[in-house]
Amino acid sequence: MNGLIKLSIKQPIAVAAFIFLIIAFGIVALKKIPIQMTPDIDKPVLQVRVSWPGASPEDVEREVVTRLELAVVSLSGVENVESDSRFGSARVTLTYSLGQDMDIALIQLLSKVASIDGLPSEARRPTVRTSNSDDSPISRLAMVQLPNSKVEDLGSLGDFVEFQIIEKLSRIEGISEITFRGGQKKELRVALDTQKLAEFSISVPVILEALRASSAQVTAGEIIEGKRSYSLRAEAISYTPETAKNIILRSELDEEGRLVNIKLEDVAKIFMSYKKPTSFRRMNGQDAITFAVIREPNSNVVEIINNLKIQIKKLNEGVLAENGLVLKNVYDETIYINAAIALVQQNILIGGILAICILMLFLRSFRPTFIIMLAIPVSVIGTFVAISWLGLSVNVISLAGLAFAVGMVVDASIVSQENIYRLKQSGMTSLMASYNGSRQVWAPILGSALTTVVVFIPILLLDLPIGQLFRDIGIAISVSVLISVLISVTLIPTLAAKVLKESKDEINKTRSIIFIDKFASKFAKVIQNYAFWSTNSLKFGLSVVFGLIFTATAIITFFLPPLDYLPDGNRNFVFARIMVPSGYNKEATIDISRAMEKAAQPLWEAEKDGPFGKPKIARFFFVAYSGGAFAGAATENPDRVKEILPVLTKPIRSQPGARAFAQQASLFGRSVGGARVIKLEITGSSLELIQPTAQKIIRLIRNEFPPKNGHQVRSVPQMGAGSPQVMIQPIPEKLANAGMTAREFAQSLDAYNDGVRVAEIPFEGRLIDLVLTSNKANTNKIDDLKDLPLITKTGELVRLSQVADIKLLGVPEQIKRLSGRRVLTIQLRPHESISLEDAVLKLQNLVVSPIEKDKPQGVSINLSGAASELERTWLAMKNNVMIALFVIFLLLTVLMRSFVLPLVIMITVPVAGAGGVMGLVILNQFSPQPLDMLTMLGFIILAGIVVNNSILMVEQTLWHIRYENMKTAEAISEATRNRIRPIFMSTLTSLFGLIPLVIFPGSGSELYRGIGTVVFGGLATSAILTLLMVPPLLALALKTEKIKPVTESEEDVFV
Repeated sequence: MNGLIKLSIKQPIAVAAFIFLIIAFGIVALKKIPIQMTPDIDKPVLQVRVSWPGASPEDVEREVVTRLELAVVSLSGVENVESDSRFGSARVTLTYSLGQDMDIALIQLLSKVASIDGLPSEARRPTVRTSNSDDSPISRLAMVQLPNSKVEDLGSLGDFVEFQIIEKLSRIEGISEITFRGGQKKELRVALDTQKLAEFSISVPVILEALRASSAQVTAGEIIEGKRSYSLRAEAISYTPETAKNIILRSELDEEGRLVNIKLEDVAKIFMSYKKPTSFRRMNGQDAITFAVIREPNSNVVEIINNLKIQIKKLNEGVLAENGLVLKNVYDETIYINAAIALVQQNILIGGILAICILMLFLRSFRPTFIIMLAIPVSVIGTFVAISWLGLSVNVISLAGLAFAVGMVVDASIVSQENIYRLKQSGMTSLMASYNGSRQVWAPILGSALTTVVVFIPILLLDLPIGQLFRDIGIAISVSVLISVLISVTLIPTLAAKVLKESKDEINKTRSIIFIDKFASKFAKVIQNYAFWSTNSLKFGLSVVFGLIFTATAIITFFLPPLDYLPDGNRNFVFARIMVPSGYNKEATIDISRAMEKAAQPLWEAEKDGPFGKPKIARFFFVAYSGGAFAGAATENPDRVKEILPVLTKPIRSQPGARAFAQQASLFGRSVGGARVIKLEITGSSLELIQPTAQKIIRLIRNEFPPKNGHQVRSVPQMGAGSPQVMIQPIPEKLANAGMTAREFAQSLDAYNDGVRVAEIPFEGRLIDLVLTSNKANTNKIDDLKDLPLITKTGELVRLSQVADIKLLGVPEQIKRLSGRRVLTIQLRPHESISLEDAVLKLQNLVVSPIEKDKPQGVSINLSGAASELERTWLAMKNNVMIALFVIFLLLTVLMRSFVLPLVIMITVPVAGAGGVMGLVILNQFSPQPLDMLTMLGFIILAGIVVNNSILMVEQTLWHIRYENMKTAEAISEATRNRIRPIFMSTLTSLFGLIPLVIFPGSGSELYRGIGTVVFGGLATSAILTLLMVPPLLALALKTEKIKPVTESEEDVFV
């Protein structure tokens, strides 16, 4: 390092070129780095989805889910398998162990899924997704009609949406998927006439077989003729309503002996139609088609949204305008991202200006201040090179790391510059002062920087989601601090040698600020006298040390706030979920949802604020479907979005049997709850076994966490009587006597009611469904079922009541399984006034423990969700913090060549931690700030930087003993005197650099305010306490460590 210092002073042009190179690379890298709200959190999750139109949840579970579970449960690395069976669909979610190679896992899963046999023929092929349904959209869109619209029904625009909107928007780079609700796709429908079927004695299975046979395509090899080969292919029928009606079902002789073909048109009507709508959507009082835009991992959200807006504008000015339609942006994540990043950039700028002001206050000269302040832009801009090289993103977390680093990156330059300045004042030439000043302090500067860096290493190795969040801030701080070390041994001595040309008398002349100078002089004298007396009277000094340690321990013990997991954030978006009584159809759910819309309407129609001072709503939408609904809203004023929560929930509470759960959207979790949802999973062999236990738990939870106090409790699936179902149970003997199999019976029944999906057929360049149904499919009543005509393959007619029993039952609308067992999950989201840790303890002691004592055999209760994540993260954090401290200790032993001296430095860490705790206590008097896992990172950062002042004091003392032949007490006193000024200069620049992060509210500030408060409190405390604790502890340590003076040979620095 001495050679690098010497080379830098000799080659100032090379140093300048190197600095400009760092800045240039940093600017280029910044343009290429993706911009996001938060870092990507890789989830070790894969999901298999299967669609089976018309199937009940029980059929889906029995015929689809069990087969999928058996196939995937043996895959390596799978920790648990969850399944969700609903009407017409199944989802099987595989959660893998942390650290699993997900590329290999995906290949293995695809192979397993492809080999599954026995799935129903009506079910679509399973698809595999690389993430689950918790992917949060970066944008939500809604298409509505203009007053001059020519479109009669939005529901008929399915194909238009897919080919004119989805296809174009999906081409935008970075978009992974766009899903939409509404706008039904076309299908070719064959509506059977039940009377004609009876008349011609044709069964449904015969028609199904004819339709499938006519749609078959066969490749029959090739024909070689001469020099040419021709592929041989049997082409299927080209389906249209005209061609389909000519499909021959049967040929027979009439009374006159002529051959007569019975065609499909003789027993059915064939026509183009649209799929049955499954949901109903409204946006600001208008019927709408809604879209959700999901991005690819590691993509630039801002760039995607900007390109999306350009494409939306083209659509609105083109094909949509022609049809009287408009596509609106309902939710845009970049609004929050831009506001949050702008706030952090503002904080960096203000923090940098405040840090420079502190430097001017100490140095009172522009030249040395300018030298030091160069470290800020060079270190910050240079960090973007590492961020780009490591494939990270610019987000609020990484920018917060740079904001924290603003005050830290000048520390190394301050120490180097101050030592150069001190030697210059003693009479050295500028060249010798620059070289010797940097040479004397490069080791402690490097040691201080390495302690800041190594403290992050165990945290960065965490595979938990929190470790992935810490990665960005850890790398931002580490790289910027390391760059600042490089600047302190290259740029600082080079500029000092060139700029500090004044004589000894001139450099000692500084502008005086009488009040500050007198106070500083007296304070320095008091500290120096204390250092002298505490080293000569160890009894006095150690009593002060132990008193401080005792006080710090008491503060941490009694004032440490309870734990939380992750902050929810402050997005301008409220998400509500509406729960309706079991069995409610779509129309009934729409009526309930309209009550919420009616309450919100005056707020979006208001010019400014709405009635009763409520904020104006910018956008409101709801989507209703059979069994439930969800809604979302945003306000014109982002700071008042929480005020509309009661507006959305109150009207639903007045609806009999309905409930609404509304919450501001979380940064780290989709929809209601976010990062504060505690889950109780009750598992057992059957729903009947676990439901009584679940009901007891819900009663206890509602007693301990009353909904009237803002706590939210719900069960998934919803408990109740279930959805009403008409159970038609075929009687085997009667079915056999009628000459009909159970499968033929089921096919006939399905066709007469919902319809049977026969196949996917090509139509006008795309694939559509061919559906076999009946002319009474939408008009059947329960009482009509018993007279439903069934035709056997032999042509005989039987009524349904002759071969089956009809019962009315209640069945679940949703069936969830966990590791092959039925599961019922109770979700609790405690109010913000209670911490997650307190809520979990209360839940465990007052709910789970009493239930565990008398629960039925075979029933298990498990806490998961935010509760398990908090426990795992807190345990990992404690272990990794201890490892980090041990690594710092080992690093210091190498730096100081002693196992005793590092203990002097490490003892100051817990005392600084008490300062961090007091910082949180003070902040909570003005603004709520829980001790979440991001705030815990503040204590980790603190552990790496509070040792810096101690390192400088110990190293300076050792220098005085080794190279200036001072006695221990004199060396400690002199080191204290020499280091008071740089300690307070570096500490105050760091503190003033942190002030904007702590005091300025706004978008994204909830992510880093807690970290800044902890670091601020700890640094402020350690600046004073280091000066009080290190002298006596160092004097005690040096009694066991014999430091011998070193004869330093004279160096020929410059020839």
